[in-house]
Amino acid sequence: MAAPLLQVQWKSEPEDHDYPAAADYLALLAEDSVVAAIVADLRSAPVVVKKAKDILRASQLDALTPDNPHVRRDLLKVAEGKKLSPILLVRGDCRADIPMLIADGYHRVCALYWADENIEIPAKIAAMP
Repeated sequence: MAAPLLQVQWKSEPEDHDYPAAADYLALLAEDSVVAAIVADLRSAPVVVKKAKDILRASQLDALTPDNPHVRRDLLKVAEGKKLSPILLVRGDCRADIPMLIADGYHRVCALYWADENIEIPAKIAAMP
């Protein structure tokens, strides 16, 4: 098996500020009680590993380009050997054609997708209540 093109350093858990950031985004899509349930589920979820290309496919989002300032910042962090925070996801539902949500970490996913679409990204995944 070939070595990954990029060696990314990861934190073992998302940073504390990632959960309120996810809640801010999710508050645009759901009521407070739903957001609270999702964030609680994210906090207790185990960290799993998924490929960058699969995360984008499941979310049905396009990758932001490397010239996006936030994507570029994350690429620089990787190049400098800084640890990145795992991302926070909300599972979609293929039966209802509901895509997965990237609640926090979209720029990190995009940066790593451009660096190596097969790179594995640690993530926590919550269910939609």
